[in-house]
Amino acid sequence: MTRRMLIDLHPRRENARMAAEAVCAALGANDIVPVMSRSAHDVLCSYDDARPNGTEIVDDDRLLAAAEDCELIIVLGGDGTILRAAERFHTLGVPVVGINLGHVGFLAESESADLDETVRRLVDRDYDIEQRMALDITVRLEGRIIHRAWALNEATVEKGPRTQMIELSVGIDDRPVSTFGCDGAILATPTGSTAYAFSAGGPIVWPDVEALLMVPISAHALFAEPLVTGPSSVIAVEYRARHAEESAVLWCDGREEIGLPSRSHIEACRSAQPLTLARIQRGPFTDRLVRKFQLPVDGWRGPAGETA
Repeated sequence: MTRRMLIDLHPRRENARMAAEAVCAALGANDIVPVMSRSAHDVLCSYDDARPNGTEIVDDDRLLAAAEDCELIIVLGGDGTILRAAERFHTLGVPVVGINLGHVGFLAESESADLDETVRRLVDRDYDIEQRMALDITVRLEGRIIHRAWALNEATVEKGPRTQMIELSVGIDDRPVSTFGCDGAILATPTGSTAYAFSAGGPIVWPDVEALLMVPISAHALFAEPLVTGPSSVIAVEYRARHAEESAVLWCDGREEIGLPSRSHIEACRSAQPLTLARIQRGPFTDRLVRKFQLPVDGWRGPAGETA
């Protein structure tokens, strides 16, 4: 059976174009058909007349069906590109692997400098499969569902434009916890704990820990600390506007989802559809944390008395 791998890339990065050409060539040389959406291919070819030979071009409205027949989805870009691919393809169960062309690239498995080695390992099926917990988000208004969403990192209720502060009430498993004025609140997974939640002062949670997080953003309250719950809990945030000019917005993984009417009830729970990742870095998460954040480890001696 012919092997096929989908290539997804950042549409406006020159280095993504160059990486896509290299990946397509390497896959073709190993009798693997690269698959690409027509819109991505058109962007790729807009830079020059070079069209990757042997690439299967799929109309955008047929891309999900085509991706379902691929063994991997290779994402070329930063964390934002990987998150967009995760949201688009997570229902398929096809493993996603990211090659970082951005900055921190916490979700990516390798850097652009390691492109050749990464592709070789993907071709050789030298990788592990890992499931990452995600969130199902439900927005209700007076008991009626008005919006649903999915997020790998986090869902965020934030103040809207020209709004100085919003008031949010937080509850866990249908029980109220606290109400406070704030800039917003982050509902995150362990994967998202190193993203927006970390920037807002939340804890870093190892990805093999099954938990949900709630992190207030610039809260004006005595008790407005980050909360960590079990994976079966439901975290809820209720927004009530205090005046007509006030507004709030729901964001998921950096994409704007919906303007929130006053009295909106937003729930986050563990999704029945996790994201499947292909992992080629087999070291512990601790090493990734130190490497990505460039943490100082001088002075650590360890149980053997040897310095790091």
